[in-house]
This record gives sequence, structure tokens and C-alpha cells, in this order.
Amino acid sequence: MTLAHASSYYAATARRYDPFPALEGAAEADVAVVGAGFTGINAAIELAGRGLRVVLLEANSIGWGATGRNGGQITGSLSGDAAMAREFRRSLGAGAADYIWELRWRGHRIIRERVARFGIDCDLKHGHLQAAMTPKHEAALRALARTAEAQGMGDEVRYAEGEELRSLIEVPLYTGGVLNMRNMHVHSLNLAIGEAQAAASLGVRIFERTRVTGIRHGRRPVLETEAGRVTCDTVLLAGNAYHRLAQGRMRGALFPAALGIVATEPLPEEVARRINPRDIAVYDDRFVLDYHRLTADRRLIFGGGTNYSGRATRDIAAELRPALERTYPRLRGVGIAFQWSGQDGIIPNRIPHLGRIRPNVFFAEGYSGHGIATSHIVAGIMAEAITGTMGEFDVFDAVRRLRLPAGQWAAHQALALGMWYYTLRERLA
Repeated sequence: MTLAHASSYYAATARRYDPFPALEGAAEADVAVVGAGFTGINAAIELAGRGLRVVLLEANSIGWGATGRNGGQITGSLSGDAAMAREFRRSLGAGAADYIWELRWRGHRIIRERVARFGIDCDLKHGHLQAAMTPKHEAALRALARTAEAQGMGDEVRYAEGEELRSLIEVPLYTGGVLNMRNMHVHSLNLAIGEAQAAASLGVRIFERTRVTGIRHGRRPVLETEAGRVTCDTVLLAGNAYHRLAQGRMRGALFPAALGIVATEPLPEEVARRINPRDIAVYDDRFVLDYHRLTADRRLIFGGGTNYSGRATRDIAAELRPALERTYPRLRGVGIAFQWSGQDGIIPNRIPHLGRIRPNVFFAEGYSGHGIATSHIVAGIMAEAITGTMGEFDVFDAVRRLRLPAGQWAAHQALALGMWYYTLRERLA
């Protein structure tokens, strides 16, 4: 069954485009990509740029999953930094730290280049604050600012506090933060639509409303759909938290977490200017954090309180309003025009999960809340691997993985318990 986009701000304000057809009958490709979110779309762009025939299959519409439901923030704060440093040292030795630092910013460059090259109208803006709420946060963020300066980013990144902090954001909860002008925010669904149109202009055959129902493995895999099939040399599974096709090495590695986001009614210009005069995106430094930013039409998008239990949130606006009003007292009683939920793909150690279930069937999943920039990075790594350059793919593929218990209920309870533990430890620190 084909599903409509979530009733989100993004869907309501998305750029119009001619829908791509559903697949009927047989198609041939060098590579078939399943899932037209950021990973799948950008892998298709990368592969088409290398001269391959690519078919991109989407069960619903472009950007239907987390790509079109997220907070719209493009940051260099990789999830799982500490675990990544430990694991990557096994493959890269002393070069791991420099590699991870480069990864932080690679996605930004790719997105800027895509937007410029293809003229994508997606409200892309620079500026972000990672905010401190405790002395422990302050110490960690001051260290991050020093690291950025040592890496040559002193003209883009600095620690802000006192009057400077208050000139950036009207939030009484924050005691300081890292202002980063390389980080960005975006209308994520419009970015995805623009990138899909770019992929099509490069020769990628895109099919919406085309659910893949099964894979027949072999020398040339066949993807079965509801009304056709695709025969190809290589498959890339890019469904992330919505993936339903294969298990094996993928079993127990990723678990969906329910995210909830609201968007307010448009704010008066004076109010928007008072609460966020520099039009920056913001998130705080807690383990389970809140994140927020203004849209092009002066709405506040506010998300937080990620639900790891596997149970859907029924009234997102009611759950998020107290946090929104604590964060922005000036917005007490503000009208909420949109509320929506989605699934974020969580990996226990927070390192993206890249691998293969067959020599010619690849997968990429699990961005743990940092998907916009990371998915663009991963798309390039997967395209390199599919075309025979395995170096970066092998670094991720070699990561040791924690498998959560079999069964959705038990796995979600284990993950929720772990999140509760870290949240409690943070509160007591």
C-alpha cells in the first residue's frame, strides 16, 4: 500500500514536481537502489556520475521517511564520536582522528555543491548553536571550540556566553554554547526533491509508489515489485529505519526510535527577530536533546524527547509544548499548526552500519539522529564500494556491532532502558 507524506510543515510547503511513475513490467540496471531518501538519491547521483545505469525504487514518494520529517539541521556533530574513534583506530591507526574530523564536514561540502550545481531551492542557511545547560556541557563545548580553532576553523567556530549568547538566542535555559557558522539548516524535503530531479537529469530512472516485495539473489539479483521487476548487477538497500527486505547481518543492528516534531503558526516578524535574531539552528548538549529553528516563513520548528520504546506518540503537540515553552517563554500559548512523527534509525554504538548481505547486495543504515549530512557522506562511500574502491567502506564494515535481543518488543525495551540510564546519569552529574 502506498502511503502519503506525513502531515508535516515540509510536506505542506514542498516544491511541486511531476511525480515519477510507478514501475510496471521489467527493467534492467547496473545498480538498483531501494529507498529514495537522502542515502538512496545521493548514491544514485554518485553512481550515475560514474557512468552506471541506475534504477531508484521508492515504495511511497520521494523523501517519505526520515528524509522528509527531520529537524532540518546539517551539523558536523557526528553521532558516536567516541566509539568511532575506538573502532576506526583498528583500521586506520593514528590517522583515525584526522579521518573522523574530515568526515564531520564532508557532508556539508557535498550538500553545498549539490545545491549550487543543480540550483536547488531549499532555504539553505548557515549558522548553528550547540548549547550548554550544565557546567559539564560547558566544559565539553569549550573543548570542542578549541579543537575547531586548532583545526583552522577559528573564523567559523567560537564559544559564546554572556551578552553574546543572549544576542544569539532568547533561551534562559542556556549558559553558553558553540556558535558554528559552517553548520547549516534546510527545508529537507525540498532538498530531497531537488536532488531527485538532479538524479533524473543524470539518467537515473526513478520509480515512486513502487514497493519492493522481495529479492531473488544470484549472479544478477532480481527485485520483485508489486507490478514488475528489476534485474541488475548490484543492489543497494537504503531504507534505513523503514527497511523491511533482508535480515542476516542486518538483524538486531538497527532499531527505529519515534521522533516527534511540531511547527508553530507563523510568528510576527518582531517576535521571530527577538527569539532568534541571527536565524540560527539550535540543539542542546543533552543525551536526549531538544532541537529547534525558524523556517523561511518564521515558524518555529521544535523537536525533542525521542521515544525509544517503539510506541508511537499520540499527541505530539501536547507532549512537546511544555519543553517548547520552557525553552522560549515568549512563545507561551503559541498556536501549533503542524505536528508529525517519524522513525529515526538508531545504532547502539551510533556508528552508521554499512555492509553486505551478499557479494552484490549492499546496505547502508543507522544515522542515529544526524542523517542529513551523514547520509550524503555514506552515499559517496557506497558508490565507491559498488564501483570497486572498498577502502572507506571496509573501515565501516569492520566495526564491531552490538546486537540487541531478537524480537521487536524485547529489543525496544533494552534500548529504552539504556537511554534511560544515560539520561539519568546525565541529570545526576
